[in-house]
Amino acid sequence: MKTLDLIASAISNTFRSKTRTILTILAIFVGAFTLTLTNGLGTGINAYIDDTVTSVGASDVLTVTKTAEFATGVAADGPVEYNPDAVASAQAGPPGSTVVALTPADLDTLAAIDGVLDVQASKSISTDYIQVGDGTKYVTNVGALVAGQIIQLEAGATPDDDADGFEVVVPVSYVEPLGFDESVAAVGQTLSIVLTDATRTQHTVEATIVGVAEEGLASPTGASIVPNDALTDELFTLQNTGVPADEVQRYAQASVFFDPQATDAEIAALKDRLADAGYTGSTVADQLGAFKTVIDGIVLVLNAFAVIALLAASFGIVNTLLMSVQERTREIGLMKAMGMGSGRVFSLFSLEAAFIGFLGSAIGAVVAIAAGTAISASLSDTLLSDLPGLNLIAFDPLSIVGVIVVIMVIAFLAGTLPALRAARADPVESLRYE
Repeated sequence: MKTLDLIASAISNTFRSKTRTILTILAIFVGAFTLTLTNGLGTGINAYIDDTVTSVGASDVLTVTKTAEFATGVAADGPVEYNPDAVASAQAGPPGSTVVALTPADLDTLAAIDGVLDVQASKSISTDYIQVGDGTKYVTNVGALVAGQIIQLEAGATPDDDADGFEVVVPVSYVEPLGFDESVAAVGQTLSIVLTDATRTQHTVEATIVGVAEEGLASPTGASIVPNDALTDELFTLQNTGVPADEVQRYAQASVFFDPQATDAEIAALKDRLADAGYTGSTVADQLGAFKTVIDGIVLVLNAFAVIALLAASFGIVNTLLMSVQERTREIGLMKAMGMGSGRVFSLFSLEAAFIGFLGSAIGAVVAIAAGTAISASLSDTLLSDLPGLNLIAFDPLSIVGVIVVIMVIAFLAGTLPALRAARADPVESLRYE
């Protein structure tokens, strides 16, 4: 019997006992459906995290602070000792926390560390309020983008750091309060930014709204406006009016650039050198790694339930094929009497098992894709509407093919015992079977 004839015969023999085969396929379907859906959940969430990585920073940048515990005024074991070098930081720690300030000398030290290509200080700015025209005044923060960050925009464009004019991006949550019907209407309008310097004098700076940032899991803006470099420098200068010259250049954190082609081992070595010099550095992977670890852990647990279902289904395959071997004993004897080798008989029943696995997994995968797509679309418009761009359940073609192949392998292994029994059957005894 040729290989193609063997495959055709295995497929046709699969449905000799339709009810038993269908029940076995349904058992496999449950496992395949669950496995495909949980894998899709992991793929969708991790893809969303990957898409928003650029909102946290470039992969070749370390966010560096001086090595020190964050202080909010009271520690777990009592009050925190005053540190004259501490500065407020809305980016490097919890709200209201402080870190030891980086000075120009620290920036020079960082630049001299082996593996550091460039150092850029992050300027911390505190405003009183923002306002459009004579409208309501709103409190806000000024977001200082870490080098390499990209703003996810709902309308407009990113501030041009090479422009001499003052440009700013506002978060979408501020659009209606500032008096605009929609995000597009805010683009091109003038925003007044008011801050107070060290002499208690208020300054007003007018900037053009060039974009509106959408909300997201890793949005760098949050409830903050994001200025271009020219506006940042102007606000920073005005804020420090009256501050002693030796205290102006004090920064909560800095961005340290390294070789984009650096390996994990080289990045770890750079972090060690920073630590030896008294600094702490973290990459985007460090900041988002915990998210992905939690998601992967949840998906792994859910996949475990799917595997249990598949193992249960494998017993159904064993039962189905053992019954098939018993019912076809005389047929097996006849095939062997006509010259069909034990290997071919084994292959015939193994192919039947693999085909049952293929049918159950393929149907389960197709139904899971349809259900997952519908669920994801529904959630995107309702519960997850505040996370634009999140496709909760996404399907990777390679992953789906992998699920189908794995289930076919499980089915093949489950069919090994019945196939061996058929292959070892004695043709004379089989022909005598009643």
